[in-house]
Amino acid sequence: MEYGDYIGNVTRLAVELANTGTLNEHGELVAAFIAEHEIAPPPDGDYGDLPDLVRTALAQSVDGAAPDAVHRLLRDYPPDMHLSDHDGGWHIHFSRNGTPAKRWAGQLIAAKLALVAAGDPAVTLGRCAAAGCGNYFVDQSRNRTRRFCSNACASRTTVAAYRARAAKNS
Repeated sequence: MEYGDYIGNVTRLAVELANTGTLNEHGELVAAFIAEHEIAPPPDGDYGDLPDLVRTALAQSVDGAAPDAVHRLLRDYPPDMHLSDHDGGWHIHFSRNGTPAKRWAGQLIAAKLALVAAGDPAVTLGRCAAAGCGNYFVDQSRNRTRRFCSNACASRTTVAAYRARAAKNS
């Protein structure tokens, strides 16, 4: 796996946690991470205050504000940096296999959002431009111009704009 893909995948975990309040262990990405790193999901998917803190960190990143929430993540969930070769090539891990899920997610997300805050070019974060949505997303498109969290939000916005133009012209 390319390093940029790894940062992007972990940042997608952060986005899922912020947008939903939990990590869906039935989703393909989360299931793979949990199985690969021997993580037991928390009871009832409860990650405590971590989703709110991650949501604040994402908002500060997208808004270009000081990364105070990333500093707090790093303080409350200090990464345990080490090398791993579980995919056949060496790469950096920020939490040990088997760590309790909340701590594992906090350590991993703290490290990756610190890289994003420091300007890592592999990942761009965004907030959905659809009216009433506000979800966050990871933009790894070629030109970093993604505006919506999903095709549904993009379609809803396009249809609303079309209807507004049609009503104005009638």
